[in-house]
Amino acid sequence: MGRNDDDDIIEQHTEEEMEKKDKRSRTASSSSSLLESVTPSGAEAHSGTQSSHRLLAYSDALISIIATVMILPVAHTKMQDDEELRESVQLLLTTKIAVYLMTFLIVTVAWAAHIRLFQVIVRIDDCLALLNLACMMLITFLPYTFSLMANFPENILGILLFCGCVMVIGIIQSVIVLYAFGHPFLLNEQIQVAENQTFYKHHILKVIMRVPLICFFASIFSFIFFQLSYVLLAIVIFLPYISQCLKWCRSKAIGPVAESPDSVMFYTYLPNEPLSKDRVEAFSDGVYAIVATLLILDICEDNIPDPTIVHKKFGGSLIAALQVYGPEYLAYFGSFVTVGLLWFVHHSLFLHVTKATRFMGLLNTFSLAFVGGLPLAYELTHEFPPNSHNELEAIQISCVIIFFAGIFQLAIWVVALYNEQETLHPYVRYGGCEHIFMLAKLSLYPCIALGTFIVTLILSKFSAPIFHLMEITVPFAFLVLRLLVRVGLALLQLIFCPHRPDPRALVEEEEDDAGVPFSALDT
Repeated sequence: MGRNDDDDIIEQHTEEEMEKKDKRSRTASSSSSLLESVTPSGAEAHSGTQSSHRLLAYSDALISIIATVMILPVAHTKMQDDEELRESVQLLLTTKIAVYLMTFLIVTVAWAAHIRLFQVIVRIDDCLALLNLACMMLITFLPYTFSLMANFPENILGILLFCGCVMVIGIIQSVIVLYAFGHPFLLNEQIQVAENQTFYKHHILKVIMRVPLICFFASIFSFIFFQLSYVLLAIVIFLPYISQCLKWCRSKAIGPVAESPDSVMFYTYLPNEPLSKDRVEAFSDGVYAIVATLLILDICEDNIPDPTIVHKKFGGSLIAALQVYGPEYLAYFGSFVTVGLLWFVHHSLFLHVTKATRFMGLLNTFSLAFVGGLPLAYELTHEFPPNSHNELEAIQISCVIIFFAGIFQLAIWVVALYNEQETLHPYVRYGGCEHIFMLAKLSLYPCIALGTFIVTLILSKFSAPIFHLMEITVPFAFLVLRLLVRVGLALLQLIFCPHRPDPRALVEEEEDDAGVPFSALDT
């Protein structure tokens, strides 16, 4: 039966790919005459242009690195054994952790804006490539401005530098839009064949300049009341949802506003506005890869014994010297397995997603922000003496990080189910053959992390062995998850619906009944 399920999934994939190819061919044939009138002819139009794929891959890699490496100052903060971890974490939350989270969110906002911009522009030339490099340079400078704001919160220089960078980024993106609309063959086909390209251009420029305008006002308020500047900067992260909320309130107060006759498919600020699924996956893969790499840096830096100590203290035995670092190695392998399995769940989730939306992208950003905190969890789990109160709190913090990294992945799945006709393949929707299994796969890490947190509260003396046992057993749970789901469903059916017929048997009967006309058609 499992083989039949796999065959059905493969057939559905094949049919969907064939439908997409048919749609592309019909669209290309219908718009070819219009494109010829819009696009310059032959070599003159495309001699100096190329596909934007490599530029986008480079941009995604650069942004994912700069968003993730900001966890290093947090993870490398040394704490004394006799220092209360709770007080230290509270101190960190007001400075370095806040800087990391704000940097991650702001950088991903800039990355989402970059996605929308290059959904409009599909080809590039040398000028656009250089403008994009200038934009990337300013985006990579944003974490430094946040570090200044965190270390000198009452000094307005950090705010002014950040606002200045964002305003210049907005100007560069506006120049990119004006340049692209001046060379229409660089644009998306849908805009190329549009009757009113000017409307698209003005709409995109208006949306692009909203964030620089907010930062302009934040820089002015920094001279008067700098706390209000931080509030305005926080608004930047949730601006699309604030905009939609204000629009909904206005429609309730004065009635619905008549929409423009031109249908705007880009820069709508709607939560279900599509984002490039390929770029969401590429950015996420970059974050997971960087986090997994950061874990080994600490091993290479801190766990190489000094040759003189090996000869004096351990008689030249390198094996005996390395045994001292046993907890660090155990924490490294456990953390790497956690990062790898969270990536595996993320991969399985987006394997079944057909369209990523803006709201799904926001939830994915929150999940990746907690994934980026796993190097901090790795540092905390082996830094304190065994059976100490600090060790217990460090393990509980690690459980919280893993829980939220997994729960936001589950939230992406819930949002996708809400619009399942547009965002999910049929076999993982409600009632699909893979629906329960995918739900169990996404729920596994949040449930285990929450259970580990509760158990360590009860059995505090065994917190470290319980946590490491959780990290070791989770991979085996993934291996037997499908079997466990089937056994669980069978038990539930046996308990609550003992006389209900097996739906799989009904499906097999329907397939047998439907098989005759199909075979006749084949012959």
